[in-house]
Amino acid sequence: MKIGRKLTALRRAAGLSQQEVASYISERLSPITNRAVSKWETDVSYPDAAQFILLCGLYGVADVSGEFIGEAMDSPYSGLNREGVMLARELIGLIRSSERYKAEEPARAAAPREKRTIPLYDMTASQGTGIFLDSDAFVPYESESIPPSANFAVRMVGDSMSPEYRNGQVLFVRSVTELETGDVGIFIVNGDACCRRLDRVDGVKLIALNPGYAPISVKYSYELRTVGKVVGAA
Repeated sequence: MKIGRKLTALRRAAGLSQQEVASYISERLSPITNRAVSKWETDVSYPDAAQFILLCGLYGVADVSGEFIGEAMDSPYSGLNREGVMLARELIGLIRSSERYKAEEPARAAAPREKRTIPLYDMTASQGTGIFLDSDAFVPYESESIPPSANFAVRMVGDSMSPEYRNGQVLFVRSVTELETGDVGIFIVNGDACCRRLDRVDGVKLIALNPGYAPISVKYSYELRTVGKVVGAA
């Protein structure tokens, strides 16, 4: 199909006259007359790129390639009279202005994290000194997955915190001295290090996630030190 014949069909489907099309283009670009529209529709001349884009928008052409080159999609205004076209445009405007029908924006790719290096301790590194960061028994641990708030890491020993934290898994820790109920932290209890969830509901208890381990009820005579909060795991 020739372009001019297609433009004529689309204009008529939209219920518009050549003069109305000319006025629409003139208001948004440089002035033209209905004679220019007539020449486009008889293939005497063709609209430029900007004019063509406006025509497609005016005629409701969603698939430009399909309409003018291959299998064409029907114009959304096909079969409607002038009143129907005006109503369709009004409804489309209302739908576009509604938050309910807005297309979701494509998710932005997360910026790649920079590699960081922090000290990695074995859980037994606390013995003798009572705190990890006082010990030089560590190895450098480098990764892009280290949370920004973590300033050291420990390697989990045992299955007391399974299934969330596994034996041998690297836990990232932010050094703090106090935790809230429900926080998972690294604690020193009477000189021994452990990873547990803090519970202050009825006294102080250190809870294992594995039900096979009994809670550690911290008595008044115990030496308890909070080393840090677990903020992630590798």
